[in-house]
Amino acid sequence: MGSKGIILLLIGSLTAYYIYSPIPDEIEDKWKLMITDSFFRSLSHLADVLELVGLKDYMDVMMLITLAERVTPNADHDTTVAEALFDGVEVLVYEPRRESASAPRRAVIYLHGGGWCLGSARMAPYDLLSRRIASELNAVVVSVEYRLAPAHHFPVPFEDVYRAVKYFLAEDTVSRYSVDINRIAVSGDSAGGNLAAAVAQQLQLDKDVHAELKAQGLLYPVLQALDLNTPSYQQNEHMPILPKTLMVRFWSEYFTSDKSLFRSMMANSHNSLESSHLLRFVNWSTLLPEPFRRKYNYTALSADPSHATAALADPRASPLLAADAQLRALPRAYILTCEYDVLRDDGIMYATRLRDAGVQVRHEHYKGGFHGAMMFSVWPTDFKIAHRMLNNYIRWLDENL
Repeated sequence: MGSKGIILLLIGSLTAYYIYSPIPDEIEDKWKLMITDSFFRSLSHLADVLELVGLKDYMDVMMLITLAERVTPNADHDTTVAEALFDGVEVLVYEPRRESASAPRRAVIYLHGGGWCLGSARMAPYDLLSRRIASELNAVVVSVEYRLAPAHHFPVPFEDVYRAVKYFLAEDTVSRYSVDINRIAVSGDSAGGNLAAAVAQQLQLDKDVHAELKAQGLLYPVLQALDLNTPSYQQNEHMPILPKTLMVRFWSEYFTSDKSLFRSMMANSHNSLESSHLLRFVNWSTLLPEPFRRKYNYTALSADPSHATAALADPRASPLLAADAQLRALPRAYILTCEYDVLRDDGIMYATRLRDAGVQVRHEHYKGGFHGAMMFSVWPTDFKIAHRMLNNYIRWLDENL
């Protein structure tokens, strides 16, 4: 073999080694997931290097994912799209062109994912989802473009979303969009699911809001930051799309620019003694069904007051920490979880707590699912499981809204 052949073989071997990662048998489209994840890992490594040498912040580089998928949400033959400001918060409003009957329409307020640091309502998967909901349900969809961390730490993203939701729930707003005030849902994926759950809880406490949400749709939501060593965090520490290091980085960047919090959270020693009374709400030894506990042993969480932050115990950041009494008044819920996702147990524990509080819950668990799967619905990163998830989610909305 000549020198060129050896070089090509070496390059090919190194490429295959970098792309290959062990994928569980239950996951479909394995090679597509490997290739997609290798792109994310490459960008993450580049972001690490550029931040290390002081050229770019990590999240600024990772925003390339968002920018690459941004589209211009134009009207089509089924749906109109308009930009609007709801109490100063930018939103996209999707309305079906279909003529409504005399009854007002349903509405879904959608909150995009991205770890509070990435993502946009203008990304192709979210644009596609909003159009499908608007068209198939003859519903108004409000997709919120909230401000992102680390430029805007907690509680700014939550406050943006909450202001937009309150604005939409006002009688004059629902009247303007011909929406039935009794048939409105809030929904989101990942960090958007976190915000959706927090909004649903906060509305119960707000005496200025008289409207009630009919439903909440939480898609592989992130719901707590007290225990970052649940069985799903352990099992899926190195899984594609959302490894533990990235999820912990999202959490730490959401709260602060102090890098020491990231290190403390990675060691799961970031809690304060003041939050110890909340640990029962994330005790997976009692809240997870036995098949999800498997071989893992529960150990009490350690505390490091020097790196603790009050936001860790705030239900607006960690909805799983809400008291039982507050959960009882929440609207019916759809919770989607994936087996190969560090956030799996957050969603399962919340489903358990909501059911125990008397809330109607539809929990769909995908044994071959991975984090973010439902948004991989646009070529070239379209996965078969994404379309099944989309169809089941929209069917639930249609039946429950």
